[in-house]
Amino acid sequence: MLIGSQELIHDINSKLVLTNIINDGPISRATLAKKLGLTKATISTIVQELIDKHLVVESGSDNTSRGRKPILLTFNPYCGYVITIDLEDEYLTLMTCHLTGEHFKTTRYPNGKSADAIIDYLTLLIQKTLDTLPNSPYGVVGICLGIHGVVHDNIIVFTPYTPYAKVDFVTPLEEQFSIPVYLENEANLSIIGEKTFYYNYTNMIGVSIHSGIGLGIIINHELFSGYNGNAGEFGHTIVEVDGLPCPCGNSGCFEQYASERALVLQFAKMKNLPKATLDMLIMAYIHQDADAILLINQFIHYMAIGINNILNVFNPEAIVINGTLINELPDIMAQINPLLKNRMRHFCHLLPSKLKDTSILFGGLCVCTQNFLGLKYLNLKLPNLNDK
Repeated sequence: MLIGSQELIHDINSKLVLTNIINDGPISRATLAKKLGLTKATISTIVQELIDKHLVVESGSDNTSRGRKPILLTFNPYCGYVITIDLEDEYLTLMTCHLTGEHFKTTRYPNGKSADAIIDYLTLLIQKTLDTLPNSPYGVVGICLGIHGVVHDNIIVFTPYTPYAKVDFVTPLEEQFSIPVYLENEANLSIIGEKTFYYNYTNMIGVSIHSGIGLGIIINHELFSGYNGNAGEFGHTIVEVDGLPCPCGNSGCFEQYASERALVLQFAKMKNLPKATLDMLIMAYIHQDADAILLINQFIHYMAIGINNILNVFNPEAIVINGTLINELPDIMAQINPLLKNRMRHFCHLLPSKLKDTSILFGGLCVCTQNFLGLKYLNLKLPNLNDK
């Protein structure tokens, strides 16, 4: 029992040291010992183990006016790679990067694959990606798929606009590549990315507006996904009694009126077009097209209703809104604010996404890195999104 306890304590201390090096580095051994209340000998032993594992590197010395300059320690993100994928219905976006987001590269591919064909397609794209990555001590440490639907225990439960519910992505991909595979709801990944890289609030909500509308919920720094993964399916709350039918089985769901998919379908119908795109709607709005203005005003109206409801249910410190309309037309946010009559709006920050269309991908990065290192609560520096 004593040996087991010593090993447990050593493991806990090692994770504390590594977490602090990642979050607060560059940092010296002496500062770590003082901050964590551990002996210098314990810190030295743990640091050397982390260096031997290629997880930590010495990165110069601290400036000091007296005595020997302490050597600084930083996390070594180049010890491995992550592959993360935003799996939408018409497209998928694949990103590779080092463990904290350095040197990230994104590539967009057409999708529309059936449930029977999607595994082979992903296998092809992942293998193509692996063939381009330079060697590193750990190679690819994880693959994360952002799913636009409900995920529970690494299994897809429900996808309203893709045929991938019940498809086993994990088993064949792990068998093929011998790399851990993680599935997570896209709204959850989005808020994980925003919290890790930019908005570090204790209690916060992410509103993710794409083909549907989902919530990523952070409570006391922890992702909340509910009893069986269905928490945050905010797009399926009813805003119109006996309204438009929804794939979930109900009628009048929020996302049938305010999702990007719904707005584009309505715009195509108004313009008698066989098909329209969100870019077409945005450009029409910019050029003061009456139909586009009507639809954007509808979006603003329903978003204000939704945010008022979020304030009442969750009372968060911050709400981060992420969607192409908000990102491309920032004046929309200013039009939503005056419609928030809830008194709790005074205690909540309504914020635009900083990671925008990469938030799901960077959330997937966080999931892979945290699982590989066995850590939580990483605070990483915002990557330069202009380097894509």
